[in-house]
Amino acid sequence: MTSSKSLLLAAALCLASGAALAQQPVQLPNPFQGLFKGTPEEQRACHPDATKFCQQAGNDELRVLSCLQQNRAKISAACDRVLRSHGQ
Repeated sequence: MTSSKSLLLAAALCLASGAALAQQPVQLPNPFQGLFKGTPEEQRACHPDATKFCQQAGNDELRVLSCLQQNRAKISAACDRVLRSHGQ
């Protein structure tokens, strides 16, 4: 095989594998997983607010925390105290 044909074959393989990879979402580990979970009491205080205002955040703790902060005026006093006790 000539070098130009080899180069074309290599490029085609790269494009094909890149297209296959593009269809697969990359799941990176969350280094903060579990860090913002809180005690069972804190979870009970904020669970109703998280369920009501932050369903789109799923189980992503950072997104739930951000959502609760964005909805600070609407969340319960108990959940607000939890956030404030953690400097949030």
